[in-house]
Amino acid sequence: MLLVLAAAGRLRSAWSADAAGEKSLEKIRKNWKSLLARGAKVNLSTEPLRQSQAEWKKILSEPQFYVLREEGTERPFSSPLNDEKRPGVYVCAGCALPLFTSQMKFDSGTGWPSFFTNIPGHLGTKQDYQEYHCVRCGGHHGHVFDDGPPPTGQRWCNNGVALKFIPASVKG
Repeated sequence: MLLVLAAAGRLRSAWSADAAGEKSLEKIRKNWKSLLARGAKVNLSTEPLRQSQAEWKKILSEPQFYVLREEGTERPFSSPLNDEKRPGVYVCAGCALPLFTSQMKFDSGTGWPSFFTNIPGHLGTKQDYQEYHCVRCGGHHGHVFDDGPPPTGQRWCNNGVALKFIPASVKG
């Protein structure tokens, strides 16, 4: 228990140092494009995308279809994105709409990629305000909880298979 509290203290301390510097929450939310690789194939439109289940089955893998279209959940600790630490942008695996950045990510220890905030206007929650979906394709991504780190106190717990990571730069 003491170790958990010590780790939580480090999270808070790290954020305080950032907040005192140049990385305010507002700046992280507004300047997300600074982590988008030049020429990255993303979709910036939030206009709803309508496709049939048959069309989704053609473009998504079985695990992606299960999570994004059937609101399933992948096994914890099964996504390589849990350990992703490079700067970059996380996009919807269904429609390539940017949802999160590496600056928004933290290690929650839950086994799913977790973020303390998201790119404004790119995710919507259901009526219970816990389950969230991509605003463009309607794909299910995960659940938001009130047990995350400062400054938001939120944990946007995302299925890794529902995301694609685009590194900010590719080493040649």
